[in-house]
Amino acid sequence: MTDNALTDDGSAPPHIVVINRWREQYARYAEYVDHGTHHVSYITTEVGLPAVPETAVDVVLVERTDDLDAVRAATRLLAARHGRPRGIVTLKEDDLLVAAALREEWDCPGPRTAFLEPFRDKFLMATAVAETGVEVPDFALAPDARTVVEFGRAHGWPLVVKPTRGSCSEGVVRLDGPADVPRLDFTGEPLLVQRFQAGRIYHVDGVFTGEELLHWTASRYVNTCLGFRSGSFLGSVEEDDETVLAAIGVSAVRCLRALTGEATVFHLEVFVDMVSGQPHVSFLEVGARVGGAEIAFVWREVHGYDLMNAAFQLQLERPLPPGAPKPDRELGGYLLIPAPAARPCRITEVTPMTGLTPGPYAEALLGEGEVLPLADAYYEHVGGRFRFRGRSSREVEAALKATATGFRVAAVPVGPAAVTEPVAVADMVAA
Repeated sequence: MTDNALTDDGSAPPHIVVINRWREQYARYAEYVDHGTHHVSYITTEVGLPAVPETAVDVVLVERTDDLDAVRAATRLLAARHGRPRGIVTLKEDDLLVAAALREEWDCPGPRTAFLEPFRDKFLMATAVAETGVEVPDFALAPDARTVVEFGRAHGWPLVVKPTRGSCSEGVVRLDGPADVPRLDFTGEPLLVQRFQAGRIYHVDGVFTGEELLHWTASRYVNTCLGFRSGSFLGSVEEDDETVLAAIGVSAVRCLRALTGEATVFHLEVFVDMVSGQPHVSFLEVGARVGGAEIAFVWREVHGYDLMNAAFQLQLERPLPPGAPKPDRELGGYLLIPAPAARPCRITEVTPMTGLTPGPYAEALLGEGEVLPLADAYYEHVGGRFRFRGRSSREVEAALKATATGFRVAAVPVGPAAVTEPVAVADMVAA
């Protein structure tokens, strides 16, 4: 859909509503739509205010951007002030279904609930992919403890249990045997039980046309997203092994075709094991959105392509932005260090790492005395964020590990739980 298709009658600028929860410039909104020829309003949290462009026509604050009732009320208020919205955009995974529901209410272009459900509900997702013949670790819905125990008897332990609509590994539990089952809480979001699969986990990021991969990279996790929840660092290194990349590319197309025939930005996770010297790929999960952590920054800075812009334009049913990743490209990677104390916490010590060799080309750190907030953008508000570039996977991984070993950060909680001694995590990540 073009800009003209968004106009009312030509007498007033079309109104676009953006839902945002990031503090940093994960998305460069002012570059994606002309704020002079459009009325672009924002619904955001207080933490997310710094990411709102100064040229925004209006801003409404909510406590949580995944609260449909609150965001609906904010949208109605903005519509009363600036006219019926002609586009509603959000780029954070947890807010996608909120925006879809509002698009349906206001008859705006962009992804609807029916499109997003298979990308948000892990049971629907795994079922659709498995039906195409792609290997998926055994799985089932887990409504109660008895189902989980019986699943373990049938498929073996350990198991992984996770919310069907979770993100950032929130609520994911590994069970090593029946004795661990009482740890589960069945009163909240529906749960999925799955056979635990060891092996390397890769994330695959890019643009899918509805038929083929347009632009994409595959990266190997260093440690795991679940491990980051429990206190270990999380790293990512882009893969340069052409054999591994070829196998991942074939599998990625099959997985995405199983879920949609429409264009989308995607973040796919797969297991890759070497069997008789050849890569064997099986499915983990996939989202119809830009990957989290530092992926958007690495794509812009290392590869010269803005995935967030692509996602923004697709949500308005506009053409993809022109351009392609650099042909003679470097490889990228990132490192996240966990929060050094319970959030919110005040930083008491931090060690910058840019300028070291080997080391990161960019970092995002709070200074001494600054407060790390208790905010919903989980991979943003951490102890330290670092980005790497190099000519090989080995070069990127060497810089990542050197940074994880050398970095130091400490903090004290603020508020009722405040303590007097700082808590450091760097000794743990160096292991």
